[in-house]
Amino acid sequence: MVPSLKGNIVDLINELNTKAFDVLRDTFGYSSYKYEQKEIIETVLSENHTLAIMPTGAGKSLCYQIPAIISSKKTIIISPLISLMDDQISALKECGVQAEKIHSDLSYSERITSWKNFKNGNSKIIYMSPERLMTENIINDLKTMEIGLFVIDEIHCVSKWGHHFRPDYNALSKLKLLFPNSNIIGFTATADKSTRLDILEKIFNKKVKVFIASLDRPNLSLSISQKTNWKAQLIEYLNPRKTQSGIIYCLSKKKTEEVTSFLIDKGFNASTYHAGLDGQVRKNVQNKFMTDQAHIVVATIAFGMGIDKPDIRFVIHLNLPGSVEAYSQEIGRAGRDGKASDTLLIYGLDDLVIRRRMIDENISEEKFKFHENKRLDYLLSYCETPECRRKVLLGYFDEKSENCNNCDNCLNPPALIDGTTLAQKLLSTIYRTGQFFGQVHIINVLRGSEDKKVFDKGHQNLSVYGIGNDKSKEFWQSFLRQMLAYGHLKINFQKYGAIQITNTGVDVLKNKNKFMYKDIPIKSIKENTKAPKYLNRDLTDIDSALLNNLKSLRLDIAKKQNLPAFTIFHDSTLIQMSQRRPKNEIDMLEIDGVGPTKLKKYGLIFIDLISKHSKHP
Repeated sequence: MVPSLKGNIVDLINELNTKAFDVLRDTFGYSSYKYEQKEIIETVLSENHTLAIMPTGAGKSLCYQIPAIISSKKTIIISPLISLMDDQISALKECGVQAEKIHSDLSYSERITSWKNFKNGNSKIIYMSPERLMTENIINDLKTMEIGLFVIDEIHCVSKWGHHFRPDYNALSKLKLLFPNSNIIGFTATADKSTRLDILEKIFNKKVKVFIASLDRPNLSLSISQKTNWKAQLIEYLNPRKTQSGIIYCLSKKKTEEVTSFLIDKGFNASTYHAGLDGQVRKNVQNKFMTDQAHIVVATIAFGMGIDKPDIRFVIHLNLPGSVEAYSQEIGRAGRDGKASDTLLIYGLDDLVIRRRMIDENISEEKFKFHENKRLDYLLSYCETPECRRKVLLGYFDEKSENCNNCDNCLNPPALIDGTTLAQKLLSTIYRTGQFFGQVHIINVLRGSEDKKVFDKGHQNLSVYGIGNDKSKEFWQSFLRQMLAYGHLKINFQKYGAIQITNTGVDVLKNKNKFMYKDIPIKSIKENTKAPKYLNRDLTDIDSALLNNLKSLRLDIAKKQNLPAFTIFHDSTLIQMSQRRPKNEIDMLEIDGVGPTKLKKYGLIFIDLISKHSKHP
């Protein structure tokens, strides 16, 4: 009996795996899996609890959508963002898959209709937020149904150590008790070891299969510049990229609007996106970004989650991100098509002060604040490191890497110089002024500035006044940052950001330890933003005119149907059309992203456009 039973199970799993590939090909229009999609889907189909950490762009949504489609049971997909739910529902329906959603942007009657369709079996899949799911009425209703799968998207929100922790996600820890016979799977793009352990403890109480895909994105160049004149630095960086689309992240809503206005004045196609804008405005910006070939979105962190645009060629941070996880996730939105893409972080000490204050003013427990400060310490070290940036970045996630030869430090290795004497000058100035002032005042005293505050405090009479006047302000700003990064200095937020000396700083001051610093050549902006080895190049095998016409047709269809343009066809699909120029429906099915449903809806009109273009290019 046992061998026969085992054989039946193997046959069943093989049958499910075959069905899964059929759905991949016939419903979604893809001819092969990528990354670890195949292994994850097989694990989910075997009814194993699953946690998958996959890089941005790895296609995690297919890992739960395919099992949900072929399952005879119902699937609940828990998502943190309304826009993310809307986009995924639109994309599924365009592929011929019926799915429902419940969120606050829907009217009461729309929510009731969605729930009835799900409950009555007209749809097996429903998207909802954690706070909506964990209400008493919904839970009681679900207990009367056969729920095969709970999918927790962006599962790092569960953990108090996660970079986007959401208290509403805490309640999801009850699912394992409320629905012991249901399978639970979670997905995220970034989670360090402490976050993973917290997720496992909260969400899973049975054996769970963990997938940790490599977060390495070798097509991304990594560059960091110290903030001197952000406007000049930004324009210098963007000028060679005028034909490309990208994202610029800022810390505040006000800054996004300022940057957008500045870029528009300089002739760039730019739009603002932040949580304070009307929902329809945000939707229009996102749709424009997905459709236009050269469009820059200047945004807060409210933008990006769920954005499935493959040809984002650059991601720029004009302020220090909140953590390594946030930074990794945000830069991961560039180059999802695998082609060379660039990232740039421009930061200054003012960013660090703001970030530290945000942590300090948080109402969370002290242990959380300590953890967040340590994360920020690592990010600062990453910014100031003389090592390969990819090695340092992946090392945070316990992943080893060789030198990438595609970051600013690899392409232009920084020199390490004995800066002990310079450090002692800086430390002495901090000490002599009472360890009560921020970096601006300290550097003013060090350089012998005639600033009014210096004279009001009588600091022009100190022995340290002017002892660093042979170095520029920019030099001392960078030098001070490196000392912060190495832990020789700290910022006291109870004293309004005063720079103070740590124990290791005292050792340097007393000549017990040396201080080696990364060379700080004060270069021109052009030299500072020198394009790395993998500077983006336009694809030569694409007919740009045809591609633009295909995008215009897609936009017309999307507007008529009030859908995001990318739900019709992704850019990568249109690029393949412009390369291969399918002549008939058989050719069109060979294009990735074209399945039978979309072929029936749109195939002939796109083929007709391609045919007309080929006759009259």
